[in-house]
Amino acid sequence: MDGRESYEFTWVGKREAIAEAGRPTTKTLRPDLDESVDFENSENVFITGDNLEVLKILQESYLGKIDMIYIDPPYNTGKDFVYSDKFQKTDEELKEEMELLDEDGRQVIGLTKNEKTSARYHSDWLNMMYPRLRLARNLLKDSGVIFISIDDNEQANLKAICDEIFGEENFVANFIWEKTQHFGRQKLNSYNNVDYILCYSKNLYQDSQLKERLVEVVKDEFEDAPLYNNSNNVSILTFPAKTVKFNLVDGEYKQTLDEKYYLLSPVVVRDGWNENEFQLKFKSRWSNSTVQDEIKKGTIFWVKTENFSIRAIYADGKSATEAPRQLILTNQNNASKTLSRFNHRVDTSENATRELKKLLNGDYFSFPKPVSLIKYLISLIYNSNSHINSGYVLDFFGGSATTADAVMQLNAEDGGNRKFILCTLDEAVAEKSAAKEAGYETIDQISRERIRRAAAKIQEEHSELIGKQDFGFKAYKLDSSNFKDVLAHPSQFVQADLFDSVSNIKEGRTGLDLLFQVMLTWGMELSLAIDLEKVAGAEIYDVDQGSLMACFEDEISEEVIRHIAQAQPLRAVFRDSSFANSADKINVSEIFKELSPHTKVKVV
Repeated sequence: MDGRESYEFTWVGKREAIAEAGRPTTKTLRPDLDESVDFENSENVFITGDNLEVLKILQESYLGKIDMIYIDPPYNTGKDFVYSDKFQKTDEELKEEMELLDEDGRQVIGLTKNEKTSARYHSDWLNMMYPRLRLARNLLKDSGVIFISIDDNEQANLKAICDEIFGEENFVANFIWEKTQHFGRQKLNSYNNVDYILCYSKNLYQDSQLKERLVEVVKDEFEDAPLYNNSNNVSILTFPAKTVKFNLVDGEYKQTLDEKYYLLSPVVVRDGWNENEFQLKFKSRWSNSTVQDEIKKGTIFWVKTENFSIRAIYADGKSATEAPRQLILTNQNNASKTLSRFNHRVDTSENATRELKKLLNGDYFSFPKPVSLIKYLISLIYNSNSHINSGYVLDFFGGSATTADAVMQLNAEDGGNRKFILCTLDEAVAEKSAAKEAGYETIDQISRERIRRAAAKIQEEHSELIGKQDFGFKAYKLDSSNFKDVLAHPSQFVQADLFDSVSNIKEGRTGLDLLFQVMLTWGMELSLAIDLEKVAGAEIYDVDQGSLMACFEDEISEEVIRHIAQAQPLRAVFRDSSFANSADKINVSEIFKELSPHTKVKVV
């Protein structure tokens, strides 16, 4: 056997992509009050900036806290690639790594570049996606799930890197969404009318709730039947009148002379032709002991009347064994019966475009995803039969903000308390576009406006929810650190710089800027409530009712310090330049030792 051969999935730049996921960021998030809606009270988050840096920033605050991630990344069609990370190779570096250059640096004769099939074409996309997915996995709960939309261009490569990052054992499904029923473009003797949605769990086999929500117990189809539960936890099913004629012979149900169905007493089946109740026995794919145990728990059984295969809905309130079909059909011409139990109509891409155009009064986005599709995916995790209808939904390719719209709509429908975290680039709109003519300069401006209008529409349709549901969001922008670079060597300073070094805070940065950077450093969530009070003329921030208190005034009196210490917060933060000398800093430490010895005090 040749020891040089092995099974692996690799590409040029992979090692650097892996290393990039582990590199720390020097960036921070600055609050944007002007772009926010109900900043003081909202727990939703909208972030503008490169999602690679944003995902790194969120690692401490949201590690293992995200319930669901949905992303719709660039499909790498050759036209929509917009992310260009600093670790990607130049053309010459790529050729050298791929041994396409000879010893003198000339391109090897006979090898030419093909943009759709060259290694660079796919490698750039993989180098973009790999570190982002690694970081995203860290943010998921053990029960968390990620959905990724993709098309044929990179579907195979995406599955390969997801198998590596999430593990093949955590692959849930590759859903196929019928995005259009207008077959206008033929491709390789077939019509391109579907997109794929890859689904992976953070830890499928250790999360029983997720298995119960997404894994089918019995795969056979079944007829809808009204279900009833009596006080003795006996499952009673009423069959449609014209389904199967019941023949009872010696206490057994017989459909033909050769077919017998056994088991399942005390399940009671009510005949559709009369009101008599019979103790029927029929064959199950579960063992007798398993069935009896489930009956004792109060499990309800659906029975397919033609061959008596069974399907169960558990009585624990946490799960339903009706699994989602891999094919997600649109609802045109009654095409999708499979989604009726989830009460969500999945639209086509054309419908999504029309709806968004109507909402924004303009055609500003190409091929947005339907809100109904994202609602359907969310419903697979936040099932109506489940007690889970809160938590975080993250979308770090936020685009047209469909995910935010879907979260708000679903909360309005079922009274949920899900929170969205969206991130998108401040990519400039095209110069000659409807968005530019309407006054929009960047994509994120349109995204935020879509959220505002979607929230207003829901409140108009559901006035009873005003003041009860979160329709706002905290807006943030990715920026450089609020602190100056203090790691410079002394020889790098000139005399004029020495006065500038008195404060380590950059010009134009506010106390709120500093507060959020400190919160992120300490792993605190961006959605936490912040109260502001004034004591002796100084502004004091109180995060999450004493989890963190901070004051960043130019001068801080002992009265202010004692006020904060008497509140006994878990953490307290002050600005270094607020104190004239080291003696003042020592005094702060002594005051907290006296009044609140358990408070962790930090000077930045």
